Amino acid sequence: MITYLYWALVIGLVVAVIVAVGIKMDNLKGALVAAAALLLIGWALYYFYLQQIFVKRWGGVMTIKVPVGQYHIATTWKEDNLWVENYDPETNSCVFSEYSKGNLLQGRVTIKNCNPLALRSGTKPQQPQDPAMSPRSQDGQDQGATR
Repeated sequence: MITYLYWALVIGLVVAVIVAVGIKMDNLKGALVAAAALLLIGWALYYFYLQQIFVKRWGGVMTIKVPVGQYHIATTWKEDNLWVENYDPETNSCVFSEYSKGNLLQGRVTIKNCNPLALRSGTKPQQPQDPAMSPRSQDGQDQGATR
């Protein structure tokens, strides 16, 4: 509903500019240029900024596609930003990325050796081969152990 109100406001402004500048001031060419600029600014504002805010705060509809070859795990909101977690079986990594239109200011976190599907099926996950990723310190003590 809020989306319809937004677009009604943008179209109302465009019509008002055409009437005020084009008809009243007898400058139709200038009015059409200003109307086109208003439409472009209104579209860019909605597409790159307002769509997620409208969906989160006032309800709405938004469609996101999972990249080919990946599996969707979770979605969450952090303030007004939508974060999506997908699993990539080719690299055995979980990709937690901020969803933004046009990939502007998009955050991305990659978790290596993530195996969420094996954990769900009850099989034992693979242990990391890299000693730097091992949970033990150089003296063989478990880093999580308390004394």
